[in-house]
Amino acid sequence: MAHPDLAAEQEHVDLAYQRLESMRSAAEAMLRDAFGERGGTFQALAERDIRVRTSLSRLEQLQIGDEALVFGRIDRANGSDESFHIGRLAVSDTDQEPLVVDWRAPVAEPFYRATGAHPMGLRRRRHFLTHGRRIADIEDELFDAEGGGQGANLGLSGPQVLLAALVRSRTGRMRDIVATVQREQDEVIRGPLGGVTVVQGGPGTGKTAVALHRAAYLLYTHRFPLERQGVLVVGPNPIFLRYIEHVLPSLGETGVELSTVPGLYPEVTPTGHDEPAVARLKGDPRMARLIARAVADRQRPLRAPVVVPFGRATLRITPEMTFQIVAAAKRRPGTHNHRRRLVEAMLWRHLAAQWGERQGRGAEGAEGGAGEGVDVEEVRRQVRRLPQVSEALDRMWPVLRAPELLHDLFGALPLLALAGRRLLTDAEVAALHRPRSRRLEEVAWSAADIPLLDEASHLLGPARRRPDRPGEGHAYGHIVVDEAQDLSPMELRVIARRSISGSLTVVGDIAQGTSAWAPRSWEEIVRYLPSRRPWRQSELSVNYRTPAEVMALAAHVLDVVEPQLRPPQTIRTSGEAPRVVYGGDGAGTPAAIGPAVARTVVEELEAVSEAGSPGGMVGVVVPPSLLEDVAAGLGGSGLPFGRGTAGALDSVVSVLTVSEAKGLEFDSVVVVEPAAVVEEAERGLRALYVALTRTTRRLAVVHARPLPEPLAEGVAARLS
Repeated sequence: MAHPDLAAEQEHVDLAYQRLESMRSAAEAMLRDAFGERGGTFQALAERDIRVRTSLSRLEQLQIGDEALVFGRIDRANGSDESFHIGRLAVSDTDQEPLVVDWRAPVAEPFYRATGAHPMGLRRRRHFLTHGRRIADIEDELFDAEGGGQGANLGLSGPQVLLAALVRSRTGRMRDIVATVQREQDEVIRGPLGGVTVVQGGPGTGKTAVALHRAAYLLYTHRFPLERQGVLVVGPNPIFLRYIEHVLPSLGETGVELSTVPGLYPEVTPTGHDEPAVARLKGDPRMARLIARAVADRQRPLRAPVVVPFGRATLRITPEMTFQIVAAAKRRPGTHNHRRRLVEAMLWRHLAAQWGERQGRGAEGAEGGAGEGVDVEEVRRQVRRLPQVSEALDRMWPVLRAPELLHDLFGALPLLALAGRRLLTDAEVAALHRPRSRRLEEVAWSAADIPLLDEASHLLGPARRRPDRPGEGHAYGHIVVDEAQDLSPMELRVIARRSISGSLTVVGDIAQGTSAWAPRSWEEIVRYLPSRRPWRQSELSVNYRTPAEVMALAAHVLDVVEPQLRPPQTIRTSGEAPRVVYGGDGAGTPAAIGPAVARTVVEELEAVSEAGSPGGMVGVVVPPSLLEDVAAGLGGSGLPFGRGTAGALDSVVSVLTVSEAKGLEFDSVVVVEPAAVVEEAERGLRALYVALTRTTRRLAVVHARPLPEPLAEGVAARLS
């Protein structure tokens, strides 16, 4: 039976949409008027540009796509009829009375925070189950004077609407959760701006969505500083960034930048590959000292004097003179390249003083300037372009770019040994060494090189002023870091340098750390981030995504990975036990597993469609060694599938490695050859735990080799 208030609520929602269209029309009219203006004074043109930018920004904020404008309502318990409809953005009627309150406004907080024990002044909370602009159903939670009543013991806000949202088919792009945010999630979202906020959350707890909604909330609450300073979201890989790219625009925020760690240093695109041991070494915090020493080693006095013609006489750049200059420059603040101008200025003064002494005019000394009648500018003008002077300056204090510094460093064992003295072992120095390339453009930089290049760039500073690159070295007012448990210390330093005030939201799961630098605690990560204020940690304890049947199997792996950690509480079941499919041919042929995977994927696609969700997505998580075999099997079956950065998420089937699948979710997941997943990952069982928990409904495991022991125990327990 339909809810008695359904018609009235639909009428209110219809009016809100009408007003939203009017707001869009007004913004479009302002934009047309601004574009229609021609000529005028400089001030008039500047004002027109401001109106254009304002109109475009307003139009972006008003584009909510297919998502619902209004998703709930709260009624006060103060004896009045005061109520507020909660939605994606604020909408008012013609008298400027609110029709919809922005979900981030303080008055909307009880919609997410109120409980039976703490109703926060509410007598009713109402959730709308919507299909487009139509309200399909209404779910009410009533609060009585004693804090009990309907919904008091549910533990979840709007459970029917929440579960309806959770079982929707995945589309290859993350949806926002603004209509179903739960209390523990909202506490993170509305947390204070300053300092480092750490969010620990197991699989399916919504930590990524919470972090993105927190970014939207902070932009709303602290609009003036953050809109000017900028907000940055750092993700683990380009596939993940494509997955989340629509969330913030759906919340009305289009100015947030998304990047991977390598993307923060755009001067170089990684094309090379390091052995795991070398990649781990390059992530070591000792690399910061190594690079600082390498820069300092290029700041050195001359070993032999240089004769400089000056008119009919000659001047001499002596080793003693250059020792004084280099020592003085090293004591000055600033980047290496910035101090080159200081080195040059001191050299001109030394030469001018030398000329003055030779003329018997009593120079005042290098630091104080030349003697009477000696023009330092004249000395500079006459000698600065002489080859021997340029060579002397480049020997003393060369202008360097980060790629040049690291190419020289890694290509010369003596330079590496000098910078690594009493810091690295001989074996580590040898591991970093690689043959020099003929040209800098031919160097195949690896992903692990990027943080080192960024570190060097930070110490060196720009080689020359680049007015065409105003954003180079840009810092942000707030930074969101996802999957932070996989970042090395050197990668964390890259992120820390981008923070203006030390305000960061760092999210991840210690148990899902699969890199060489996977930590045992968050303290190991926070130590490399800004520490101007004490850091805070929150934990998300409810798994909204992964069915209980799958988590029961994954828990056996977690017990081995992190025995002290418990999986998050799962709130739903799928009624589908995980499947284990043997995909071998009895002879151990790797190619035989491809057709078995293809058959399993077909079955999974049929199953998710039969569940009433046509268009459901299947993720195939594969160890790197079997990528080609699995792709061949899927291709031979005629199944459409996407693979890697360019194709994953754009088809109903996505083929991914564990590192590419981080943070993603699918209606069904097929994990291929778990034994190889474990063998080929830095933290094998953790990688398997990640692979098993990417699903929202169904899980299939295809194998030819024996299952890893924890997984086999889980399968046996399910069958017993």
